[in-house]
Amino acid sequence: MTEEPRSRRERPAKAALSRRAIVAAAVEVMRTEGMDRVTMRRLAKELDTGPASLYVYFRNTALLHGAVLDDLLAAVDLSAVTAVGGWRERVAAVLTSYTQVLFEYPSLAQSAVAARPAGENYLRLVEGLLALLDEGGVPPAQAAWGVDLLLQLATATAAEHAGGDDPAAWGAARAALLAVRPETHPRIAALGEDLFSGPGEQRLAWGIHVLINGVLGTPRTGGASA
Repeated sequence: MTEEPRSRRERPAKAALSRRAIVAAAVEVMRTEGMDRVTMRRLAKELDTGPASLYVYFRNTALLHGAVLDDLLAAVDLSAVTAVGGWRERVAAVLTSYTQVLFEYPSLAQSAVAARPAGENYLRLVEGLLALLDEGGVPPAQAAWGVDLLLQLATATAAEHAGGDDPAAWGAARAALLAVRPETHPRIAALGEDLFSGPGEQRLAWGIHVLINGVLGTPRTGGASA
């Protein structure tokens, strides 16, 4: 028996399109398919609408990716901002939590290098880091540039390890450094295995402290430094 056509009036109405709905769909696509699949065309299919409808809320894909990153930044632990303890260690704790969020989503980590979040979660993260730098006596102008460097280090660390290291590529790089001759590359030969020593979290913590020391001790030039 042939099924009779179904009246449009009997079909369930589509959920109203909104910025929140678009971001939620984008996050789900990112989690299951990767950030490179978060496109206007892919989301239009997911939301049963046309790509043009999405551009009302996001002018381009870059802004959409920034919104996805901001949504997931809600998971960053900012409790260290108001905790008791040394301010340097608390800066490191916040940035470590931020890095761990990116580690959880490898494709997001790679995209975060270029993404420009502008939502409330990102603002809370930046405000918290600036509060800690202020507590440590970092001059405002140095903190303004320093917070960017600190986030760049954490983001680059997550992006570098996104999806895990390629054993073949890593092995080739390691072998090349360890096989150098002292007469041609004396410093590399002298360091040897130490070039690869230390767990990743230890190296990240060290890098954060290096940047903190540099931000604290390096006045800005060519502009305001107060």
